[in-house]
Amino acid sequence: MERSPAEIIYIMSLVPAALRSRNYQLFFIGQGISLIGTWITQLATVWLVYQLTGSALMLGFVSFISQIPNLLFGPFGGLIVDRSNRKHLLIITQILAMLQSFALAEMTLTARINITGIMVLSFCQGLINAIDAPARHTFVKDMVESPNDLISAIGLNSFLFNISRLIGPAIGGILIAQLGVGYCFLIDGISYLAVIGGLILMRFPQKPKRARISFNPLQSIKEGFIYAFGFLPIKLILLLTVVFSLMVMPYSSLMPIFVTETLHGDAHTLGFLLASSGIGALIGGIYMLSRKSVVGLEFLIAFSPIVSGLGLILLAFTKIFWFSFASLVLVGFGSILQSIASNTLIQILVEDDKRARVLSLYIMAVLGIIPFGCLLDGVLAHYIGVQLTLIFNGVVCIIVAMLFARELKTLGAMIKPIHSRERFLDDTDI
Repeated sequence: MERSPAEIIYIMSLVPAALRSRNYQLFFIGQGISLIGTWITQLATVWLVYQLTGSALMLGFVSFISQIPNLLFGPFGGLIVDRSNRKHLLIITQILAMLQSFALAEMTLTARINITGIMVLSFCQGLINAIDAPARHTFVKDMVESPNDLISAIGLNSFLFNISRLIGPAIGGILIAQLGVGYCFLIDGISYLAVIGGLILMRFPQKPKRARISFNPLQSIKEGFIYAFGFLPIKLILLLTVVFSLMVMPYSSLMPIFVTETLHGDAHTLGFLLASSGIGALIGGIYMLSRKSVVGLEFLIAFSPIVSGLGLILLAFTKIFWFSFASLVLVGFGSILQSIASNTLIQILVEDDKRARVLSLYIMAVLGIIPFGCLLDGVLAHYIGVQLTLIFNGVVCIIVAMLFARELKTLGAMIKPIHSRERFLDDTDI
């Protein structure tokens, strides 16, 4: 049955703009499969560490080890991305990540795993991520056919990340109970083949070679810092992201203790509880995909940490699974709004020749700060308990978000000329 042009136009209007690009379609499918494997491994790792050590402090320390390379080497990763072919670079990083997962699987399945081996492999994965993360973030703009599709692509990325966070831990909990953690790592390694295959199949028009940024790497990195912190909107977004990453994002490292000591649950309980934040993120992702413009994102950046902070506080006061589930839905909802809004607005505000370097600072503010949050949460939970730690984190996050909100009028005045220059549509979704 042939469709009329009007019907075709209507159907196309229902498809998120970024998915009309063939390259992004390949990325979306491959990354979706790979991310489910990644979340299976995340659950298996925290469960394995807690089973080996029984220590809240060690849970925080392993998370710290896995993320600290993003803080130490993030600027160099951004510089490498700015000076490299991003597609080729991503193929290399994905292959290395696959090998890391296979190594973890082999050690676990042969009963040779120990906490030292987990820390070494976690640090190696962190080194890979220091290059892979800025490469993936900047590659988004390369894959879409129109700059106006950027918010759609970033929204879909976050949607994909969080739908996998919903599915992955649920599958991981079943796999741990039925087969053991070793098979979780093995499945994760295999899942990387999907994204590697998608990258290989992508085709881009031939472009002239880009001029080198600078012959002095340290000077180039310094220029990125000066540019980012010299423009108030980017500076405040980065600072708020640091606080959010320190106070909210590390909550998952406390969940094994919360599940076993407060809810008296097992790996199944942990998997479903972690998946609950994915439900909130899914709802937030759908909302962000429904937006037709980037105008007003600064309001979401101020509002979302308040929602997540409130979720953490509510979580601390409940001992019932479904109340805990609902609290983490709020945390996930606020987290996805903050992530998509901050990432999108930074990409719009930053100049193209500094994109990877500034985005590497944003990634540092997320992945580089999370390990300190994990370490802080581990120490606080050890001395004052999980509940008081969650309350403290939630309160700090809300206070800092309110301070950011006081600057919204100033930020709006500085951002508006950029919106006008780029001819973004007005937005009434807020």
